[in-house]
Amino acid sequence: MLSHNQIWEALDRLAERHELTPSGLARRAGLDPTSFNKSKRLSADGRLRWPSTESIAKVLDATGASMEQFLAFMRPDAGPSEQQARQQENAFQPQGGSIPLLGFAQAGAGGFFDDGGFPAGQGWDVVEFPAAPSQKSGVYALEVQGESMMPLYRDGDVLIVEPGAQVRRNDRVVVRTNEGEVMAKVLLRQSPRSIELLSLNPEHPNRTLELSDVDWIARIIWASQ
Repeated sequence: MLSHNQIWEALDRLAERHELTPSGLARRAGLDPTSFNKSKRLSADGRLRWPSTESIAKVLDATGASMEQFLAFMRPDAGPSEQQARQQENAFQPQGGSIPLLGFAQAGAGGFFDDGGFPAGQGWDVVEFPAAPSQKSGVYALEVQGESMMPLYRDGDVLIVEPGAQVRRNDRVVVRTNEGEVMAKVLLRQSPRSIELLSLNPEHPNRTLELSDVDWIARIIWASQ
């Protein structure tokens, strides 16, 4: 019997095989861009949400994948996608490149990110990063403004963020809520319904957010200090 996790993992792997985010895969298939977002995989009351057979059929048609290939992505031994393997091999190679830069204060405004949390729209600056952008697809930089992240990050520090990367317990992350609040925290715990975040500044409270209230969450992979 196919499980809920297997179906969604197969869609994620298919998206990665074509170097797309889940929202990018949905958009290519002519679906609502948020159809495959992780926040949509559970209902507000915790019930499992499954992709429809019609959605899967549209995805297969848009990517040219066969049902056999899709089912193969459900195997536990399917291994990492080609994109993941390439990123692991080339991560942090000493090659120069510029990536988009935005201030934290501006990140909460609309129009700077797509539905998957990737940079979009106008108004971005650029900053040099010691890895070619092609090796970390979608990475961008946020400039710390103010002292709310002291003592770890100071005003003017630049945080490099990788949207779409898997986040784990104790990772430093950037979170954007549906209301446009953007914060940098440490991920303490993630359940099917909520996330618990540790504040970087002891003078600021920790936060617990319902996943339904989270627009996106992305891992901080580097900081210039």
